Amino acid sequence: MSLSSSPKLVKGGLVMLDPSGARVLRTIALQYNPDTLSRSYQVQGVGGDGAAERAQPFRLKGPAVETIKLEAEIDATDPLGAPDQNPDAVRHGIAPQLAALEALVNPGSDALQQTNALAASGTLEIVPPDAPLLVFVFGRHRVQPVRVTELSITEEAFDPALNPIRARVSLGLRVMTTDDLGFDHRGGALFLNHLRAREALAAKAGNASLQALGIASLP
Repeated sequence: MSLSSSPKLVKGGLVMLDPSGARVLRTIALQYNPDTLSRSYQVQGVGGDGAAERAQPFRLKGPAVETIKLEAEIDATDPLGAPDQNPDAVRHGIAPQLAALEALVNPGSDALQQTNALAASGTLEIVPPDAPLLVFVFGRHRVQPVRVTELSITEEAFDPALNPIRARVSLGLRVMTTDDLGFDHRGGALFLNHLRAREALAAKAGNASLQALGIASLP
C-alpha cells in the first residue's frame, strides 16, 4: 500500500440548474484547470455618468458588475490511451464535451419548436422561456451564479474520422447579482453567500500601518 501526501486536485467547472434553481441538470468539470483567470469589475456608482445628476462618490447603488474570462484545454489523449474504458472518446473524440459547452449558449431545440408553433398560431407576444440557472464553481470560496457572454472554441487536432481530439476553449462569464435575480431567487441567495464569503476573506487580510505606506499620518 502506498501513501501520498499530495492534496486531492479540485476542478473548476459549471453547474446547470433548472430555472428555479431547485434541481441540478448537469455538472461540467474542466478537464484541466486554467493557468490564469481574469476578473474585472464595473462599479455601480450614483450619478456622474454625464447626466445632470451630481456624482455621489460615497454611495453605491448596487453590486459591481463582475466579468470573468478564462481559457481551458480539452484533450482526448488520456481517454484514447484506454479505449476499452472510454468507447465514447474513440467514437466521438471530445465532441460530446464541446457540445455540452455549446448547449450553454443555445436554447434547446424543443424550446425553439414551441416558439415557432406559437408564432404560427398568431401569438402576438412571445416571451422566451427561462434559461437554466448557471453556477460557476472555482473552489469553495467562489460559487457564483453566472451568464455566459462569450464562448470561443479552437479545435486543434482531429482523429481519422475528423472528430476533434484537442481544443482550447475561451469562456466569458458575467456574474449575476441580486440586481439581476432578486433576493428571493436561488441565484440571488448564491450571490449573497458568495459576497459574504469574500467579506470573510477580506477580514482575514488585516490592516497595514500608515508607516508601511511611508507616512506617519494623513495630512
